[in-house]
Amino acid sequence: MIRIATAGFQHESNTFSFVPASLDKFMRSGFLTGDAIRQEYATSQATLAGFFAAADEDPDVELVPLFFTRLTPMGAITEEAITTIMDRAIAAIRDNGPWDAVLLPQHGAAVSVPFPDADGEYVRRVREVVGPDVPIGLALDMHANVSRQMVENADITTVYQTTPHIDAYDQALLLARLVVRMVRGEIKPCSALEMPPLSVNILNHGTSDYPMAELLRIAQEQRCRPGVLTLSLVEGYSYADVAETGMSFIAVTDNDPELAAEVARTLARAAWNMRAALNTGGTPIDVALTRAAAAPAGPMVLFDVGDNVGGGSPGDSTLILHAARRLGISGLVQAVGDGEAVQECERVGVGGRVSLAVGGKTDDRHGTPFPIAGTVTALSDGRYEATGPTHGGFRFYDDGPSAAVTTDDGHILVLITRPGGTASLQQFRSLGIEPTAAKILIAKGVQSPRPAVEPIAREMIWVATPGVTTADIATFAYRHRRVPLYPLELDAQY
Repeated sequence: MIRIATAGFQHESNTFSFVPASLDKFMRSGFLTGDAIRQEYATSQATLAGFFAAADEDPDVELVPLFFTRLTPMGAITEEAITTIMDRAIAAIRDNGPWDAVLLPQHGAAVSVPFPDADGEYVRRVREVVGPDVPIGLALDMHANVSRQMVENADITTVYQTTPHIDAYDQALLLARLVVRMVRGEIKPCSALEMPPLSVNILNHGTSDYPMAELLRIAQEQRCRPGVLTLSLVEGYSYADVAETGMSFIAVTDNDPELAAEVARTLARAAWNMRAALNTGGTPIDVALTRAAAAPAGPMVLFDVGDNVGGGSPGDSTLILHAARRLGISGLVQAVGDGEAVQECERVGVGGRVSLAVGGKTDDRHGTPFPIAGTVTALSDGRYEATGPTHGGFRFYDDGPSAAVTTDDGHILVLITRPGGTASLQQFRSLGIEPTAAKILIAKGVQSPRPAVEPIAREMIWVATPGVTTADIATFAYRHRRVPLYPLELDAQY
């Protein structure tokens, strides 16, 4: 038997957020071990599901799930949290070995105190434990900020190649199959990492749209070259102030380092030549609302870019709601994070009346609390299941205790306790709200809501809202990023 371990963690750390990713938050989200990992993920389309599938298809492979935790994006991981998580994962790998290989289900944009490259530090520690000869496969999100420490300590790295991320399963399956081939001596992988001085506006990350779709076409041409095992275009994560922030390209070939370097450079050069097209902006709030209100029917889907929960925002922005009230526009359907408001809704019960000021309570970047008066129409524990395509392939969601409120001025608000993006329409349907009936649906996110909302949208508009995930990264005070980095330095050279 080929015995393979899997252990790891996933977090996308927004270093401009004031909300730390603390140990208690990770533990509340779940520290999973053994069969609990299989129960949570084997039937999903997430990274771990791809690992399980690779083992299930090969009678000579045993996959042993050891430890996994993930947390909604927010601020940097605290020292207590990262120490506990790494110690648990590393101990599980060390104490249950020996292993023929290890598969790591990471994200690639985790930042912690004291490790700015938390994923890279973890991969380094895994290599230290298993030694130089045990193959390590590393799975990453397309929004990873890839470091040389990650790539050099792993033998094979694969990355989602879709945004929204709907191929997590496929890329993980590919990774696991390649690692098994390496164990059997069928291939000898070598990797090359290319990092041009280039950041990409989050509004241009959609892989079904130009220019990203064109880059992926070029990538596919390069993948077809003899000897190329895998090639990854990595969009990067601009909301982490680290040295690796920006695009990167990872090529893995079969014992041909020169080919790996050439393929990675070819794709990086193509991206550099499209750098202006990769950095265009969004629609102002008032313009977006006015266009949506004037549409003959809905759903008109407005993406709240500055409050992209999937990018680390708090999910309680009220900027669009305030603008709608000022413009006299009603009929918005939107989720707002506010645990205190949920508690008041629970106190009065379904059918009860509430007068509340909701949202805008985390910081001063996402608006002020929004006063409402209305009726509570539903309550729930905030748990729901998505069976269709979702960003990242996840299936089970938990927004914490939740309430639906119809306001006297015609808005329908889903109040949730935990930050929750619009990854699934079940967020609304679980509270008796049918999103297809909405005139204006506000989606908390940029690319992650698309698998859910694109099939129902009459039109999609990306709104240039402020916040910790604003599309205008020039508003952030970076201290650790690479210099130069286009578009922050327009004269950058590559």
